[in-house]
Amino acid sequence: MNMNLLLAGFGGQGILFTGKVIAYAGMLDGQEVSWLPSYGPEMRGGTANCSVCVSDAPIGSPLVTAPDVLVAMNLPSLEKFEPSVVPGGTIIVDSSIVSAGVKRKDVNVIYVPATRLASDNGLKGMANMVILGRMYNDIKFCSEEAFREGIKKSVPARKQELLDNNMTAVDIGIKSGE
Repeated sequence: MNMNLLLAGFGGQGILFTGKVIAYAGMLDGQEVSWLPSYGPEMRGGTANCSVCVSDAPIGSPLVTAPDVLVAMNLPSLEKFEPSVVPGGTIIVDSSIVSAGVKRKDVNVIYVPATRLASDNGLKGMANMVILGRMYNDIKFCSEEAFREGIKKSVPARKQELLDNNMTAVDIGIKSGE
């Protein structure tokens, strides 16, 4: 396996956290991984993106310029990164926030109303985990055991009370793809 992912959205949407979960899960599955966060100086409300590589082989560069998978949680991210996705790649869009459609015809597109699904289930602020669950359902970037353990390892000790909500949000995302 060699998968290059780019996750992008506004600061505060959990983009970097989501990338960290993917990297931990890949590492727990014995894969080579890299996680490279990038965010604007504004932090919350500014732009944030995260490059994640998961591979069977050593990773030459942690910077993802041609993603196999793009997660776009806002319109500016979709507009900026859509052209860089490899032909045959996948673009996952939070359709609750992004009203425009993907223009390309040579990629797989998954629209997930993640923000709405999270809000409707009392999980405000967890759209990132809904998206992550849907990505896992459709792409299977690691084993289920590594995926669940990656979530547990990524939630900091001071926020352990949110672990169950994170798992619930992931399960909602998984079910949205069934």
